[in-house]
Amino acid sequence: MKKIVLFFAMSLALASCKNKKEVTENKVEDLKEEIAYASFGMEINDADALSSDGMMEHYKGMKAGDTINAKMTGKINEVCSKKGCWMTLDMGNDKEVMVRFKDYGFFMPLNAEGEVVVNGKAFVEETSVDELRHYAEDAGKSEEEIAAITEPKFEYKFLADGVLLKQ
Repeated sequence: MKKIVLFFAMSLALASCKNKKEVTENKVEDLKEEIAYASFGMEINDADALSSDGMMEHYKGMKAGDTINAKMTGKINEVCSKKGCWMTLDMGNDKEVMVRFKDYGFFMPLNAEGEVVVNGKAFVEETSVDELRHYAEDAGKSEEEIAAITEPKFEYKFLADGVLLKQ
């Protein structure tokens, strides 16, 4: 019996000392680059945001009074210089979108610039001369520039409930 136990012990020792090479695959996962944003208004994320070009396709199919829920990206052209209560986004091809903030619940920094993601409702509207002059005044335009506004303007607009400002 001692010989059998000794035989199994020796066999086990030899089997465990066997030099076994294991090949392991190192998988490199695609890491999505985290982008830092300053958040304003409702908490949103940048997933599924339409590009400026994609959003313009939606705007082209709209008539005055039409509204769609949307999330889009854009580059800030201008921010209200008095309170930060509106901003305009460059949509390419000399097109702009006027962005206001739902219920004046939040404002953008007066020096905001760069890329943003906005979430809310997109619509098309004819803006009156008085409102255009008010926006020009808020933007710090001269008296001559304000007086030169004499016709209403068909505009692309956006009522944002949340904004992410790329830092």
